[in-house]
Amino acid sequence: MDTAAFGDFVRTRRAALQPEDVGLRRGPRRRTSGLRREEVAELSGMSADYLARLERGSGLQPSEQMVAALARGLRLTLAERDHLFLLAGHRPPGRALSSDHVSPGLMRILDRLADTPAEILGALGDTLVQTDSAVALLGEQTKHTGAARSGYYRWFTDPSSRSIYPADDHEHHSRVRAAQLRAAAAQAGPGSEVAALVDRLLDESAEFRAMWELGGVGLRYTDEKRFVHPEVGELSLHCQVVLDPDQWQSLLVFTATPGTPSADKLALLTVLGAQRLAARHQPV
Repeated sequence: MDTAAFGDFVRTRRAALQPEDVGLRRGPRRRTSGLRREEVAELSGMSADYLARLERGSGLQPSEQMVAALARGLRLTLAERDHLFLLAGHRPPGRALSSDHVSPGLMRILDRLADTPAEILGALGDTLVQTDSAVALLGEQTKHTGAARSGYYRWFTDPSSRSIYPADDHEHHSRVRAAQLRAAAAQAGPGSEVAALVDRLLDESAEFRAMWELGGVGLRYTDEKRFVHPEVGELSLHCQVVLDPDQWQSLLVFTATPGTPSADKLALLTVLGAQRLAARHQPV
C-alpha cells in the first residue's frame, strides 16, 4: 500500500466534492472548501478518526470492503475507484454486472431526492442504495445476500417479496420481469451473471419457466404502479427511470399525482422515513 499517495488522493477528492454534490446544505458559516472529513466518513460508514488516519497516511491498510465504501462515499468514477484500490494495495474489483459501485452520476441525482422514494438498481435487479423514503415505501431492499440480492430471483422464489403489490397485479409483474431479464440476458450474453441467474430460475421456479417460454420481450409496466403498504394502505405511484448504460444501473423515482390520496399517503411515508432515520441516529 502506498499510504502517502492513498491519503493524498482521498484528501484531494474530498476537497473537490461540494455539499451540493451529495445533497447537503452549505450553510452560512462553512469554511471548508470541499466536504468536511466528518461528512465523508458518514457517507462511507466509517469513523472520522479512522478517515483522518488514512488521510495522514498513518492508518493500517484498509480492507477491500472499506476501500469500496470510501469510493462510494467520495462519489468516485470507476476509473477513480480502481486507482484507489491500487493505492491501497488491492486488485481492483472486476467490472461485473453485479458491481456494488454505484454510478456517481446516479448518486448525484439520488442525493437530491432525500424526501422522495428512490433507489438505484443493478443489472440483476439488485438494490444498491435507497433513500429513507424508499425504505419506508418498499422496505429495506439492500439487506439481502447471495442470489437473494436479485429482485428477479426473490420475485420468483420468495412469496413475501410480492406483498407490497396487489395480488391482481402479480401476473403482470411476472411477465414484465421475465421480459426484462430476457433483454438483460441477450445484452450480457452466454456465460454472464445474467445468464446464470436465468438458468437458476429455470431450475427453481415453475412460474418463471412458464413466463420464459412465452418469449416476451419489450414488456413494460403501466404508467402507474400500485402498492399495498401495511401502514397507509394502497397507493398508485408513477415510476420514472434514469439509466446509466455504462454501468448497467438504473435509478427509480416514485412520485404521486398532486392532490390525490396517494400523494397524501406518500407524504406521510416520507415523514415516517425521516422519523426512522432520526431514530437510528439517536445515541444509545
